Amino acid sequence: MNADEVLAVHGGLAAEGVPVWIDGGWCVDALLGRQTREHADLDLAVGREHAERLDDVLARLGYRPLSRQDTTDWNYVVAGSGGTVDVHVFAFDDQGAHTYGIAYPRDSLTGTGVIAGQEVRCIAAEHMFRFKTAYPPQAKDLQDVHALGERYGFTIPPTHT
Repeated sequence: MNADEVLAVHGGLAAEGVPVWIDGGWCVDALLGRQTREHADLDLAVGREHAERLDDVLARLGYRPLSRQDTTDWNYVVAGSGGTVDVHVFAFDDQGAHTYGIAYPRDSLTGTGVIAGQEVRCIAAEHMFRFKTAYPPQAKDLQDVHALGERYGFTIPPTHT
């Protein structure tokens, strides 16, 4: 998925009042302020209260659900001519405790970054780094971890050197 398509999806959702946070590889690039690699998809975090509206907007943008064995109500993939969007739904109660879906820490939803000159909301850098170092890395994850470590001064764990 290229930057123009990411911004088209992001802009379409923003125009309809659907707040989202960029996650995954595009989040890393947003935090770095530049594209560092190609991306197969766009990961989006969305509050449960906005998920239905997000689905409607993505459908109008030409995205359709993919039938996958790992699909759940809180994690699913839609595909369109520009690529795929991996949707991560979450919810918190009034006290800020996670109650549904993907267990984002509440303070992880405080990041901002830049994609192709446009500011976007994304996962906060320290959380993105923790997420990227929480599982055995692929080559792209090593690249992301090292780029975030260099930019933000995070210590690279031995499993990711």
